[in-house]
Amino acid sequence: MIRVGLVGCGRISEKHFEVYENFKDRIKLVSVCDIVLEKAKKVSERFSVPYYKNLGDMISKESMDLLAICTPSGLHPIQGIMAAQKKINVLTEKPMAVNLKDADKLISECRKNRVKLFVVKQNRLNPTVQLLKRAIEKNRFEKIYFINSTVFWNRPQEYYDQAKWRGTWKYDGGAFLNQASHYVDLMVWLGGEVKEVVSITARLARKIEAEDSGGAVIRYRNGALGVLQVTMLTYPRNYEGSITVIGEKGTVKIGGTALNRIEKWEFEKYDDDDALIEKVNYVPKNVYGEGHFAYYDNVLNSLEKDGSPLTDGDEGRKSLELIMAIYEASKKGKKISLKKK
Repeated sequence: MIRVGLVGCGRISEKHFEVYENFKDRIKLVSVCDIVLEKAKKVSERFSVPYYKNLGDMISKESMDLLAICTPSGLHPIQGIMAAQKKINVLTEKPMAVNLKDADKLISECRKNRVKLFVVKQNRLNPTVQLLKRAIEKNRFEKIYFINSTVFWNRPQEYYDQAKWRGTWKYDGGAFLNQASHYVDLMVWLGGEVKEVVSITARLARKIEAEDSGGAVIRYRNGALGVLQVTMLTYPRNYEGSITVIGEKGTVKIGGTALNRIEKWEFEKYDDDDALIEKVNYVPKNVYGEGHFAYYDNVLNSLEKDGSPLTDGDEGRKSLELIMAIYEASKKGKKISLKKK
């Protein structure tokens, strides 16, 4: 039985709580923490566990194998390092940090203390995305020419006003770093290493520090091109979260509001996977999809059997590096090159 403590009882934490309630034979929530005590107390009553306002107090007093971090992004490295220094494995929601320096500190501290670092990238585990990844691995596209990702969502001003940290550079970032983070991850995971990027970002309507909209054009090291277009201003609600891959011998688009529906699937040659299209389509409860269950299954397998994390710190860092390059390209108004791995 893996014992987990969770810090940050806000919006995304519910996806974690659903997992704990469904994996009762493998994982046990032992304590929760939130600076808003009312939130922590509510979860405490739901699971009959202690609650804390201070994370330091919780990890000192409670015995746990894993700390799940669901707080504002700017706090992820600090809190992850606190856990690592107590020899507690770390699971952090995306992004793992709001800059590369802090991300590297977290990775380094986890290695130093020989604990595992898991970065949540649950969209990789959507059944639709898994089918696309398999097509790429089977070389069904042959040469890939172009990858496009569109995130046309809505975050009204009230969303940002609900919490002062939202939309700030110190704790959150903008549409690319927060809402589109998973889509940036898929651009890298599916397309491979990025060579360079140009971008424009803008704050068109929301009263926040960071951007609510933007576009980026990337060139992969294999020569393919990619475009990522993002806005949080779609009227009147979330409209599309999609990724399209165009290759020499195939074209695929996964769309819906959260990569939940295959809208185009066409290849030159037949494969048995072609018969699975309708089976993998699903209707999500929200834009987070249903991938947390599969993600936690990998986390638990890694801890129970000393296996490898699906997305560790190094893997989680890749999308953060591209997002930082997107911001730098927009700020400087020029093409930014990424270091070759």
